[in-house]
Amino acid sequence: QVQLVESGGRAVQAGGSLRLSCDASGRTDNIYTMDWFRQAPGKERESVASMTWTGGMTYYRESVRGRFTVSKDSGRNRLYLEMKSLNPEDTAVYYCNAKLIVGRLYDYWGQGTQVTVSS
Repeated sequence: QVQLVESGGRAVQAGGSLRLSCDASGRTDNIYTMDWFRQAPGKERESVASMTWTGGMTYYRESVRGRFTVSKDSGRNRLYLEMKSLNPEDTAVYYCNAKLIVGRLYDYWGQGTQVTVSS
């Protein structure tokens, strides 16, 4: 099992920057990928960025590419999401997700952190 705790979300003005963190604990040796998702009010949860935990390969959804950067501190089992040039469409609850492979795929979620971007 893996526990995930996000932090760093707050209210910012459009054009501003934020860095979100996700601390992982538990069976972190079995993590395959860690991802950031977000869910805006009335909308479905969507993938924002993804990173393979050992290889460091990354993926970004089109609307954030060039503005958001996902990175990790393997020593601290921490995932970051650096967000720049924020706009009101980025307002959402941001969730950290970890996928583990132990015989089969397991999915774990954090509790989320609120990001609010005002114009």
